[in-house]
Amino acid sequence: MSVQEILEQIKSAYQTILREKLTGIYVHGSIAFGCFVWERSDIDFLVVVNSPLTQLEKEGLISELLSLEEQAPPKGFEMSVILADVCNPFVYPTPYELHFSNFYLQSFKDDLTAQCRSLNGTDRDLAAHITVTRAVGFPLCGPAIYKVFAAVPREHYIDSLIYDIGNAAEDIFHDPIYFMLNLCRVLAYLDDNAVLSKKQGGEWGIAHLPCYAGLINSALEAYTAGAEFSGGTMLREFAEYMLRRIYEHTTVLQDSFSKQPD
Repeated sequence: MSVQEILEQIKSAYQTILREKLTGIYVHGSIAFGCFVWERSDIDFLVVVNSPLTQLEKEGLISELLSLEEQAPPKGFEMSVILADVCNPFVYPTPYELHFSNFYLQSFKDDLTAQCRSLNGTDRDLAAHITVTRAVGFPLCGPAIYKVFAAVPREHYIDSLIYDIGNAAEDIFHDPIYFMLNLCRVLAYLDDNAVLSKKQGGEWGIAHLPCYAGLINSALEAYTAGAEFSGGTMLREFAEYMLRRIYEHTTVLQDSFSKQPD
């Protein structure tokens, strides 16, 4: 199945399960940016509903994704269900009704009922997902994006980005390509106010970080074409340099926000 066929099947199933409760389904991530790579990307989408999910609805939504596992890309899906009234006005950290990613795949397989019952709360990553949705996303069904999602305040988007890369100096050794490209796109936003994909973040890094251009280019080739990559001892140096640049920005921003009148 193609990505579009998978998305159409999800749309049809979710419309049947949720009926009038469904506000819309919105695609974001690499598909929306136009840089989806089957071997290295997941299928990212947000489901917006107008009232809380029942246990039966939760199990139905997850069961549909589980049924598509063999047809899906290796990284699978990243899906969150959120209430319309936390999208506009935007609430941070954002509550969610249900979440699915490959990280939880085995847990859902082992005990669908228990996992659906327990997996809810708030997720700071949703600020980033909604920002990307507003920038480049598209609806599978439902109203236009700007009618559903209010703008995410800059400080909340930045906090969401920082939350995702806070342990990069250690985690970069476990997933070097992800963290290298993600660090680049975080700094690109702080430097240039650009909302970028990981691929675009790597391209920005090559152009703006000449000392690390070769290393970033190798990571980008591994991400886009499956080339071999080994950053070796430069990985920690790169992560520490990028985090230093990023935290210099956030210190200035924190000072600015603290001086704003109540």
